Amino acid sequence: MLGKELLAYVDHTLLRPTATWDDIKEVCDAGVTYKTASVCIPPDFVASAHEAYPKLNICTVIGFPLGYETTEVKVAETKQAIEEGASEIDMVINLGDVKQGDFEAVTNEIGALKEACGDKILKVIIETCYLTDSEKVALCKCITNGGADYIKTSTGFGSGGASLEDIRLFKKHIGPNIQIKAAGGIRSITDMKAYIAEGCSRIGASAAVELLKDHLDEEV
Repeated sequence: MLGKELLAYVDHTLLRPTATWDDIKEVCDAGVTYKTASVCIPPDFVASAHEAYPKLNICTVIGFPLGYETTEVKVAETKQAIEEGASEIDMVINLGDVKQGDFEAVTNEIGALKEACGDKILKVIIETCYLTDSEKVALCKCITNGGADYIKTSTGFGSGGASLEDIRLFKKHIGPNIQIKAAGGIRSITDMKAYIAEGCSRIGASAAVELLKDHLDEEV
């Protein structure tokens, strides 16, 4: 798989809390140049990025990175992000609801955000590093029943990131229309290829363009 083909799977990501507009522009420029699947940036930069790069597919995060905002706040954040130009939303679930076994609340929140998204893509971050396998399986059902488009492994801010074992577990338990995004700790070309081979449709990575630059230059 060539570098440009790999980048078509990548949400080129910059969610560092100290990111400046100059940093965001650099990511957006790379997204345009290398035709990444999207750029994933903080919500407060969505409007500026959309104005400066109107054809760029912009993803942003909601309830990030801890997920314990109320559903009403997450819905409001989602609506604002879409109004300002986001095409994709990566939401963080409420892990407290998961730990107390209230999967109905999780499903309902996912459904509310999908309704707010309309025809825009909703990815659901479950933060696998804090979950048991049985909780992961239950969340596959929540995401399927809530009508989301993707299950996503991690924020990249937790105690661990993506694993191939979790991708294999998801594939057994998600609905037929749910896709998979791996994120967190993916820092090599070998990693990217492995996750795609296991069935991931998206890769969340901040280092992908830098890793693939030499290969891209060779392909030109």
